[in-house]
Amino acid sequence: MTQQGDNWWDKLYDESAPDTAPTTTGDTLDDRFDSASQATTELPAAALEVTTPAPATEFPAPPVPPSAPRTADGAPGPAALPPRAPWEPLDDPGATPEPRSFAAPAPREPAPTVPDAAPDPRKDPRAEPTPNPTPDAQPPAPPEANAVPVPVPVPRPRTAHLGNRPPTYEAEPTALPAARPGELGELVADTVLDGARYGSYTLRAASQRGDSARYRGEPRRDALLTARFGQEEAALVLVAVASGARAAEAAHLAAADACRWIGEAVGRSHVRLSEDIRSGRRGDLKSGLHRLTDRTYGKLRARADELGVGTEEYTAGLRCLLLSADPACRTRVFFGIGAGGLFRLRDGAWQDIEPLLPEPAALAGAPVVGFGSPPAETAEGDRATMRLGVTGPPGSPTAEGPPPAPGWGDPGPGALAPPAEPFRFRASVARPGDTLLLASNGLAEPMRGEPALAKELAERWAAPEPPGLAAFLADTQLRVKGYADDRTGVAVWEA
Repeated sequence: MTQQGDNWWDKLYDESAPDTAPTTTGDTLDDRFDSASQATTELPAAALEVTTPAPATEFPAPPVPPSAPRTADGAPGPAALPPRAPWEPLDDPGATPEPRSFAAPAPREPAPTVPDAAPDPRKDPRAEPTPNPTPDAQPPAPPEANAVPVPVPVPRPRTAHLGNRPPTYEAEPTALPAARPGELGELVADTVLDGARYGSYTLRAASQRGDSARYRGEPRRDALLTARFGQEEAALVLVAVASGARAAEAAHLAAADACRWIGEAVGRSHVRLSEDIRSGRRGDLKSGLHRLTDRTYGKLRARADELGVGTEEYTAGLRCLLLSADPACRTRVFFGIGAGGLFRLRDGAWQDIEPLLPEPAALAGAPVVGFGSPPAETAEGDRATMRLGVTGPPGSPTAEGPPPAPGWGDPGPGALAPPAEPFRFRASVARPGDTLLLASNGLAEPMRGEPALAKELAERWAAPEPPGLAAFLADTQLRVKGYADDRTGVAVWEA
């Protein structure tokens, strides 16, 4: 670059150097840049080799109105700002900001209540004109009036416990039972809940660990089995409840085996059992179910021998209900061995219908009212249902069907010996509105020993509709001081 070019750039960007460009009274900032652009055209060719950005598009300067403010020498002053909207505040950069006060504003008097009036279009241009309502038109209803009212159910009153004193243990589980890595199948849940609806009845069943077992981390000794065999009206529903011995270590396993084995036996003979229940053959049912129960206890004794424990340790009380799915059949059959309870809620009052242990001469009692039964024996011998899957040796007069499956034929000596406690049986006809309750000993004892529990359940179950699963579980969880064993309850509501 030549010396002339260097002097030009120095003068252009050196603010301390005097401006050599001629100035006039009417020169403006745009005129100065125009003169600078003209000076670039006089540079030599070597100076033009410098790469410079392309000049921006030149726009003509806006005309200065005559009323624009001018300086003392007559030059136009700074361009006036465009007019602002009347509602937009105009900030003055040179104004001193007013100090802000953080004091609480003085209380204002409430404005007088003025009835709402339609906006006047002449005063508010944004208001839309309101059409004049016709005489027959109704005013629009508020949004709340158009909502569909939804009835809110009132929850039933719940009490933490019954009686004068609270129970000793907590109401919720605290400790889990001990587990072994190779035998996780032996674990049982703290609570089991089930239900169904067939024919004219609704079934609810719940089994839960007692407060004492929850506190000590012991497994639930009560076992519950609900099973349906068959289809449609010929279906048969079995509910089995077993309670293991309190002091036995494997009590929960014995209870589970008792429920499983009685369920297998009933499942094999469910067709004839269903026919006998629907036909009202009370004698055949009692004899056949007695034999199936004895077989189940025989297998429990055989299992105790395999484990090397005493038969009094590996045993359980067993109580069962048989219910037909036929809507026209209201026969309810109970059978079992061991302690527990069988109650019926009729006309708002509980009835203890647990079969008493009769004298030997009264074992062949007459059929109940309205529940006839043909003779238990015929000229050919016992009826088929008295055997109920129990077959004799092949070729014998009592042999039926194929040979028995392994483990179900002859379980060994002493397998058919009767259990220590007598067999209990009851068949009755339910009435509409009845509620039948089958309870393990942990629930039967407070039902008999605490009148407040029976009264509370009678009030809760007096509604036309049976409770749901959650409500039924809460009902059976009503706690009573002094009763901390496992609880299992099976209730049947008649439509």
